[in-house]
Amino acid sequence: MRIRWFGSISVALVLAIALVLTGCGGGAGGGEEGSGGGGAGGEQITVASDIAYPPFEFEKNGEPVGFDIELMREIGKRAGFTPEFQNVTFDGIIPGLGNNLYDAGASAFTITEEREKKVDFSDPYFNADQSLLVRSDSPIKSVDDIADGTVGVQLGTTGELKAKEFKDQGKITGEVRTFDTITDAFSALENGQLDAVINDLPVSLDKANQSDGTLEVVENIPTGEQYGIAFPEGSDLLEPANKALEQIKKDGTYAKIYEKWIGKKPEEIP
Repeated sequence: MRIRWFGSISVALVLAIALVLTGCGGGAGGGEEGSGGGGAGGEQITVASDIAYPPFEFEKNGEPVGFDIELMREIGKRAGFTPEFQNVTFDGIIPGLGNNLYDAGASAFTITEEREKKVDFSDPYFNADQSLLVRSDSPIKSVDDIADGTVGVQLGTTGELKAKEFKDQGKITGEVRTFDTITDAFSALENGQLDAVINDLPVSLDKANQSDGTLEVVENIPTGEQYGIAFPEGSDLLEPANKALEQIKKDGTYAKIYEKWIGKKPEEIP
C-alpha cells in the first residue's frame, strides 16, 4: 500500500493508522473474542481450490461454483469473512497452506493422519468413498478385473493412495498413471488411453451422469473418508469456521446445498 503524506502528522495519528493497517492484514487473522463467532471481522481471505473437480468446484461462466464453493461462501457469511477463490493444482494446496500462501483450502480434502501433520482441518462436512470408473463397453466390472490394465488417478489424492494399495496387493499389475487434474484423467479414459479411473465416488458419478452413457461407475470402493476444510496450523479462522459449519448443518442449509449439487438428499450429515 502506498500512502502520500501531506503536512505533519501527530504521533497519535500515526499509531492509529498503524493499528488500522494491522487489523486489515490477510492470512489467519480472526475477529475479536466475543464477536459471536464472526471470526475475521469481514476480511477477505484467499481460499485455494483445484477448480476442476465437479460437482465440488468447477467454473461456470468464468466463475467458481460447486458444493465446496457455496459451502465456503455460506461459512464466510456466518463467520465474518469473504472467501476469494484461487485456482491451485491440488497437490500444491497443502504445501501452500504450510507456507502461509493461502488462508484456507476447500477442495474436497479427505481428512487423513498424514495431512493432519501439515494443516489443521475443520470438522468433517462430507462422507465419501472411492470408486472405479470405466468406459461402458469395458469388460472391467471390479478392481479384480483390472489385471495389467492402466489406471488413472489424480496426483496427491486418496484415489492415488488406493490405487497404489491395490498395486501392492497385486490386484493391479499394470501402470498407475497420475494426472494433475481429474478432468485430464477422465479425458484420457474417454480417449482410450486408460482402462479405468479410481477417484472419489460423487465426482465419478457426476462424470458418468454427464457422459451420455459412455462412462460407468462399476464399483463403489468403501473407504469411510470424510472431507474437511484445510487451514494453516494455528489459524484463527478454524474456530469460527467450525461454529458456522455446525449452524449450517443444524438449520437445514447443509441439506439444501447437498441436494443442489449432489442431486439427492444426504443419507446422513457428518
